[in-house]
Amino acid sequence: MLVPAEGAHVEGAGIVVDGSALLGVFFVALGMVLTPGPNMVYLVSRSLTQGRRAGVVSLGGVAVGFLVYLVATNLGLSVLFVAVPQLYLLVKLAGAAYLGWLAWCALRPGGVSVFTPQDVPPDSRRRLFAMGLTTSLLNPKIAIMYLSLIPQFVDVEDGHVLAQGLLLGAVQVAVSVAVNLAIVVAAGAIAVFLARHPAWLRTQRYAMGAVLGALAVTLAADTSTPRATAR
Repeated sequence: MLVPAEGAHVEGAGIVVDGSALLGVFFVALGMVLTPGPNMVYLVSRSLTQGRRAGVVSLGGVAVGFLVYLVATNLGLSVLFVAVPQLYLLVKLAGAAYLGWLAWCALRPGGVSVFTPQDVPPDSRRRLFAMGLTTSLLNPKIAIMYLSLIPQFVDVEDGHVLAQGLLLGAVQVAVSVAVNLAIVVAAGAIAVFLARHPAWLRTQRYAMGAVLGALAVTLAADTSTPRATAR
């Protein structure tokens, strides 16, 4: 993926987006998608139990969830959370609790790695897509990105704030879909490698649990609030 050099501008139809903003969103999105979370857990589990095709279908649902957040946020969802901060706090704490539960599932005695094949009944494509969409919409990392992180890269003074938000969000969608697709394709090979090296499998499980736990604590302790972006 080509990213404009820092300081450059992307122009189109009167819309100006600073290259440093695109670069910033690119690296934020890359860091977020590489951090284990609900989407990765679901996509890997489906890829291992039903194959790559099921993983790709599930990824389609996840991608639509990204687009829902992208459109809703830029049309004023952040304004709702600014007006009702208790609602934002509730969503954030629910997300932290969910991450904490995933961390416990990984770290508890007898817990299994996300890359450990499990006997799970196959689901239809419709259900795979729906579950991918639901997992994406309930993913606290994505909510935080669209409500708190991406708006920080929008330059109100340049105008076309809605278009800027959509373009920057499109960068996040492209990065996340590309990385998740690579994970879906490689999940089987990774699982085979870890199965042959039990020590690495345990290390991966504990590392993922630690990261998820740290994310849960960080999210719960975060005192930042979403800001409404001028139109």
